[in-house]
Amino acid sequence: MTAIVDAPQPVPFDALCPLMGVEEEYLVVDPVTREVSPWAARVVTRAAAEMGDRVCAEITRLQVEAKTAPCAGIGELERQLREMRRAVAAAAREEGLALVASGTPVLGEAVPPPITEDPRYEIGIANYRSLHDEQSICAGHVHVHLPDRERAVLVGNHLRPWLPVLIALMANSPYWTGRDTGYASWRTLSWGKWPVAGPPPYFGSLDEFDATIAALTELGALVDPGTIFWDVRPSARLPTLEVRVTDVPATAEESALLAAIVRALVMVSLEKVERGDPGPRLAAERLRVAYWRAARDGLDGHGADPVTGRLRPADELPEVLLAHIRPGLEATGDLELVTERLARLRVTGTGAARQRAAHARRGLFPDVVDHLIDTLVPVS
Repeated sequence: MTAIVDAPQPVPFDALCPLMGVEEEYLVVDPVTREVSPWAARVVTRAAAEMGDRVCAEITRLQVEAKTAPCAGIGELERQLREMRRAVAAAAREEGLALVASGTPVLGEAVPPPITEDPRYEIGIANYRSLHDEQSICAGHVHVHLPDRERAVLVGNHLRPWLPVLIALMANSPYWTGRDTGYASWRTLSWGKWPVAGPPPYFGSLDEFDATIAALTELGALVDPGTIFWDVRPSARLPTLEVRVTDVPATAEESALLAAIVRALVMVSLEKVERGDPGPRLAAERLRVAYWRAARDGLDGHGADPVTGRLRPADELPEVLLAHIRPGLEATGDLELVTERLARLRVTGTGAARQRAAHARRGLFPDVVDHLIDTLVPVS
């Protein structure tokens, strides 16, 4: 499911301000024990009375997914994100539950997770088996409208070097069921074990992309197009590009920031594609290592510079990113917002850093869950 899919068709493409949409995944927790709780269906049913099909179940019964409508402006997108979080949190509260925006479960029995009953999921379990054991993970997905699938594939090539920076910015999964993993984004490492997941390959054309998907399907690596889990993927049905590389952002403000950054990345990349620039052929092994550094360190250590490929302090990478996407941000009017929020993020730290700060105060994991409950929908 994509946010743009829900838009009336056809959708005119606006190169100066492409439509975008966001999907967020949340974990259901018991507000007393603070452990993950398998009652997502109750939350979805209650929230759907207000949200309709913009809220749905996920593969495990520990997760809820919600999505915005397509938006042109960041202000409207952020308004929708706040309202969407308010609605699902209220539904959970009415069921005696709570929701958190964290890439991984902080507390509770999550391995193996309880799987939602669905024929498609049953096929997936038969195919992927114990890979589902760590599926109680939550990501943030940004969808950006593009003219066609060919351009979507080619734009994806230009995004590849920048994906580790996005991982670092939105890192929000340091804990796994009562244990500090030592990583800022453990979800990134957990997710990368799937056969068609993690950093996307470089594709010279849409034909090459389609031929690769056909081959992977023949090999049994895919159940259907929905199991193309690369962190950048074109829609199988519509001219959109989905960027699904990050943990679910800790706050609605950070989710809007991520969307603004991704749209600007897509815009500057599309301009390069239109000029015939094929994009950097970054070697897969270098990209995987850049992912690993970003997932381990977030903004607190070192990361790979997307331009030079060399290590540099991770808290300098937002400035490198900002310089790269500046033309896109200027075109949409988002430069001031993104500049201010990136500066704030460098001061407050990532979601992972804030989770660790919550734990450090008393050394208690329930305090982390309480922090996440409060952060999902802050009290005005």
